[in-house]
Amino acid sequence: MIRSTSNNHVRTIRSLRDDRSLRRSERMFVLEGVRLVADLLTSGATPVFVLYDPDQLATTVAGQALMDALAHSAGAVYAASAEVIKAASDTTSPQGVVAVAQWPTWPAVTAPRLVVVCDHIQDPGNLGTIIRSSDAVGVDAIYCSVGSVDAYAPKTVRASMGSLMRVPIIQDMAWDALARTLAPYRIYAADGGRQSVAYTQIDWRVPSVLIVGNEAHGLSAPARQLAQQTIHIPMRAGIESLNAAMAASIILFEAQRQQQTN
Repeated sequence: MIRSTSNNHVRTIRSLRDDRSLRRSERMFVLEGVRLVADLLTSGATPVFVLYDPDQLATTVAGQALMDALAHSAGAVYAASAEVIKAASDTTSPQGVVAVAQWPTWPAVTAPRLVVVCDHIQDPGNLGTIIRSSDAVGVDAIYCSVGSVDAYAPKTVRASMGSLMRVPIIQDMAWDALARTLAPYRIYAADGGRQSVAYTQIDWRVPSVLIVGNEAHGLSAPARQLAQQTIHIPMRAGIESLNAAMAASIILFEAQRQQQTN
């Protein structure tokens, strides 16, 4: 059992947790908690390594099931003390397990029906929620523009609730590359400007792209230039706007409704 908080695995977790450039160069990220690590194993991925506290995991049915799954994992799995798990954890109440995994790899996205573009989304909770909603409605790919928050930052990973292992996410996309990639599709951008139309008036049954703008500043100039139509969510007077992730979710579920009806 690992009992030293200065263990190499703990140092690796801390470094990946805190250093975006290291996550990119190593193409690895940290998952924390019973559900996230269980989702990782269910996805068929092999963790680089896992640290777990057997005493804590044994206290719940889900924890016991995870220990059984870890016993059959091809990854490196190490029992660790509660102090070690706490030292490696990014949360105030650790659940007894922390893992390191490689970024998922995805085949090229071909003939997508629905794509999301995150335009300088800065809040990790918002990006995680957008990823989760995208997974729920069957989005084919998420493109994050240069300047967006890291999809593999710990807070984003937690907010996605495992969905980032099921939805292709392509990061650091330049706008000229996005324009080439998305040229065949109808491109809509969420915005409350005068020229926008209600999101329910859009025919989401045809291959479409939804651009979601920055939380504080809205759509960037390149996003506006790329969009063929801006759309909005009708609201009663006096309400300025919705949270970016909430707005994206509302629009995405309308797209799913139309596609399922079709």
